[in-house]
Amino acid sequence: MATWAVDGLRFRLRGASEEATEKLMGEVREVFRGVPARRLARLAPDVLVGVLPRIYPEMLEEVYAHQDAGRRTFIVSAAGDELVQLLARILYMDGGIGTTYEVDEAGLLTGGLGGAFIYGEGKVEAMRQFAAEHDIDLESSYAYSDAASDLPMLRAVGNPVVVNPDEELATIAREEGWRVMRFERLGRRLAVAGLSVALVAAGVLGRHRIAGAWTPKSSRFPVLPARRG
Repeated sequence: MATWAVDGLRFRLRGASEEATEKLMGEVREVFRGVPARRLARLAPDVLVGVLPRIYPEMLEEVYAHQDAGRRTFIVSAAGDELVQLLARILYMDGGIGTTYEVDEAGLLTGGLGGAFIYGEGKVEAMRQFAAEHDIDLESSYAYSDAASDLPMLRAVGNPVVVNPDEELATIAREEGWRVMRFERLGRRLAVAGLSVALVAAGVLGRHRIAGAWTPKSSRFPVLPARRG
């Protein structure tokens, strides 16, 4: 755990290399192998209690402005798919795509992935597959990120936006003429009642359809990035 904490800090400061990502995925496979899938799913509420206060209110305002303009909004993240879907429901977004893990007939994690790892090129692969299946025009879509590792995703859409970029990403944004958003105030108000609010919101919002078409080809959708770490 101490090693992973150091790796997490290193990612916060410098981002992740392909080599580091492969190393991490190998460790995750070893840790997950043989663990009941339900045990992993049950971690989601505890994780969200820590995530919600770290969401920028300005970013939510951006997301809701897209929705008010008739565009559907989604989270695309390397985090586990169940966590991503739950967070999307709590934030009243239209859905999400996260990393899925292979489960055997006994309900145990095998240590393998259930699809692409939603990171780097894998994130773009998942987006393009979903777009093809639901008649979405990525050239008319928006994507938001604060990490250089998301450059493939940003370049896969017609409207890339960088959020609180580090020096490397800010330089690329200037060269490419991309929009840059900067803000610092974290959304502590989002954790008003902690876990109980998260669970109630998940139950209430869970009635809304999450899977399905994102937007017609003539429309656009944004992607809300998870903050690093």
